[in-house]
Amino acid sequence: MTPDTPDNDKESIATLIGQLDDPAIDNRHNAVLALAGIGSNAVQPLIQSLAGATEDERRWYRSVALAKVGTPIIVPLIAAMKENPDREFRRYAAAALGELGEAAVEPLIEGMASEDKELRGFFSKALCRIGKPASIPLTRHLSDADEIIRSCATLTLWQMGETGLTPLLEKLHDDKKA
Repeated sequence: MTPDTPDNDKESIATLIGQLDDPAIDNRHNAVLALAGIGSNAVQPLIQSLAGATEDERRWYRSVALAKVGTPIIVPLIAAMKENPDREFRRYAAAALGELGEAAVEPLIEGMASEDKELRGFFSKALCRIGKPASIPLTRHLSDADEIIRSCATLTLWQMGETGLTPLLEKLHDDKKA
């Protein structure tokens, strides 16, 4: 299969996912590009494959392929993270979401309303990976009615370092004036 393979049936997707484990790096890279080209039809099979991966290198290539698919992964990957408590699955899923930038920010912040503390931590890591595009939306959530989201927004901004601290401190300063 090459990246321009037009066929995106389940068998082709399964073959490409299998090629993510190929010993030849060029074959793995071509499979990532081909899966990205397939788009949303590859999302669920990739998520299932990531959940079943038992080695970091295998998780890595599945995560990269998911990130390359782009925004169609956001909702189903967040849902899968809520359902699957496996730390390694969540870590690599968060890494994929963190590569999507601004499009993933609000869904990740909304996900922080979860009672699952560990899941909130992975969402926070994804937001930190996104960086500056996440700082302003997080700052808006410093006044959220939901105490959990407020607390997570504060901690995430803090973890971002300078990128998050500047808007956090500005918000605190503005609140003191009011």
